[in-house]
Amino acid sequence: MKFTDKISAECKENGERLVYVISHGKEVKVFTGNSNPLLVEKICKSLSKMPGNAVVKAFSDGETSVSIYEPVRGADVFIVQSTCNPVNDNLMELLIMIDAMKRASAGRITAVIPYFGYARQDRKAKSRDPISAKLVANLIAKAGADRVLTMDLHASQIQGFFDIPVDNLLGVPLFANYFINKFGKNNSDVKVASPDVGSVARARAFAQRMDIALAIVDKRREKENSSEVMNLIGDVTGKSVILLDDMVDTAGSLCGAAKALADEGGAKEIYACASHGVLSGPAIERLEESCIKELVLLDTIPYPQGKPVSEKIKYLSIAPFIAEAIQRIYQEVSISSLFG
Repeated sequence: MKFTDKISAECKENGERLVYVISHGKEVKVFTGNSNPLLVEKICKSLSKMPGNAVVKAFSDGETSVSIYEPVRGADVFIVQSTCNPVNDNLMELLIMIDAMKRASAGRITAVIPYFGYARQDRKAKSRDPISAKLVANLIAKAGADRVLTMDLHASQIQGFFDIPVDNLLGVPLFANYFINKFGKNNSDVKVASPDVGSVARARAFAQRMDIALAIVDKRREKENSSEVMNLIGDVTGKSVILLDDMVDTAGSLCGAAKALADEGGAKEIYACASHGVLSGPAIERLEESCIKELVLLDTIPYPQGKPVSEKIKYLSIAPFIAEAIQRIYQEVSISSLFG
């Protein structure tokens, strides 16, 4: 795909002299760190481009080393890097790459962060807590990023932590298309369920797209990475239920909600979907032992290395989605259609 350079020119006559101002980079260049190279290959394939020539590695003492092996002066640079496990290493890679591009005179730098780490630390839950999501936002802007493109932030208000433009793409349209193909639209035998009160807005939007009803699993969290199911709101008896969440970390909440839907609610079968598959700790084992028939994830985070492959987990690629957003940002046209 060949991009049409959109150059806005401000012409001012001064004798025979014309002055032109380029509004953004003259070409698109996509770079990546080590967090999710397979996703970047797919994005570049959708853009009909090669990934940028860069090497990101660690020195013997653990410090991050970044080497850019092609000119980026005046280019519209997109750095694709999920800040997933190892979170701090991937975050430092992103920051140092942004700094390297800035010092190499890139025309504009967009940090493409499919999964935004530290997003769950978006408020003070108790006295003397940090707000780490705000700190990370400050670091990215201070490093030199001109804008951020991300996906399904844990809390939408994190966009306000940045002093630069943030585009927060949503995974709901991708999941809706997948399950409409599986079950059809307006199927009375299917119901969407939110695994907790915090995900109700996301689940409601999903249910509206599929034109089906919504149920809610009310829970109380006793401590980190554990939860106790308390109540089920809505009738799911004999239904195929789709649980929707923004991420699956240790899978405790998801598997607990699925158990409540099956045991207490009488659901016929349970499906689940989430934008980010963190899959830490005992997540795979819990999923294998749970009543969840299928878990659909987006490839914002690669499958954890060293973990046994689960036949229950299916991935949908966001590469075409991200590629179109990159194209629209470069061409300086609206990306609002991507939310629909």
